[in-house]
Amino acid sequence: MNEPEYPSIGPALPCSTLVLGGARSGKSGFAERLARESGLVRIYIATAQGFDEEMRARIARHKADRAGDGWETIEEPIALPDAIRREAERNRVLLVDCLTLWLSNVMLAEADVALAQAALLESLAGAKGPVILVSNEVGMGLVPETKLGRDFRDAQGRLNQAVALAVPRVFFVAAGLPITLKAP
Repeated sequence: MNEPEYPSIGPALPCSTLVLGGARSGKSGFAERLARESGLVRIYIATAQGFDEEMRARIARHKADRAGDGWETIEEPIALPDAIRREAERNRVLLVDCLTLWLSNVMLAEADVALAQAALLESLAGAKGPVILVSNEVGMGLVPETKLGRDFRDAQGRLNQAVALAVPRVFFVAAGLPITLKAP
């Protein structure tokens, strides 16, 4: 599948960025474009875990899509703050795809969500290079039926708000079209 032609957003400033959107909104493709346009070495931090055959196939497809395109991939489903501290350098751009899966991994591991969020924000504040974070906007749909689902939706909303405050640039992608929510 060909990459969509995104509208121009002006110069691709190498600053940390949050890219929000719904499922299949085009947010990951847009985030990848921002990383490519930065001109920096590109590090892809993948947070997905292959718990079932469909997810393993999806992960393999994403890896194949990036193969030979100048990406180094690091798989880090839970210790994301450590990966950001270790990998963020001035000559690199990190692309984290995605915070939604990372948060679900943290919750399924029964880790302290507030501590994990604080560690993430601390790692972003100390990052020596730009970090592009992809996250789903999950609060625009139906109210989840289960307590776990509602807890996740609420935690994801709080995480998105905190990250949006912490980074200088935020986009919302809908139907493949990026909308600037915050610019430096």
